[in-house]
Amino acid sequence: MLLPTNHKTASDDQILELLHSEKTFDRGFRMLMSAYKERLYWHIRRLVLVHEDADDVLQNTFIKIYRGILQFEGKSKLYTWMYRIATNEAITFLQNRNRNSTNSIDDPAGGQATNRLRADDWFDGDALQLQLQTAMAQLPEKQRIVFNLRYYDEMPYEEMSNMLDTSIGALKASFHHAVKKIETFFREADHI
Repeated sequence: MLLPTNHKTASDDQILELLHSEKTFDRGFRMLMSAYKERLYWHIRRLVLVHEDADDVLQNTFIKIYRGILQFEGKSKLYTWMYRIATNEAITFLQNRNRNSTNSIDDPAGGQATNRLRADDWFDGDALQLQLQTAMAQLPEKQRIVFNLRYYDEMPYEEMSNMLDTSIGALKASFHHAVKKIETFFREADHI
């Protein structure tokens, strides 16, 4: 099989073929990481907000992918399968952080997340981006995930449905509610 020299141009089928051979597994996994690392990082980063946290979650995601790639059945696209793992790892991280957090009752929703974002040396967004991230931090977890997948990743509802085990109708409703809450946040921010 002739493979492209540039790892990013390798197709999922080519990568999977390499992964199914003991001799070429490591090469295939390096190609997989090269092809998807940045995309998965930004997906995770939008969920956990802070660079160091995103790096940790990404590392855990690739460990899970490494351990489970041979069980990938091809019922969905490869990136959909990996996004599902990344999303689940990010959710687990957020739940653990929230469980261990000592938030004040007086802390407004998303306040701690906004402070973490402002303190993050790796955040290079402008004031509008910070406002959007603050609004998103206030969304319920499911709405935030659906909003991220649809708005940033432009993922079709069908793929989201497979990834999140949720009906397309429920996903559309979650996205609609998330958009309305973000619009409300921006309207109220303009009046403050």
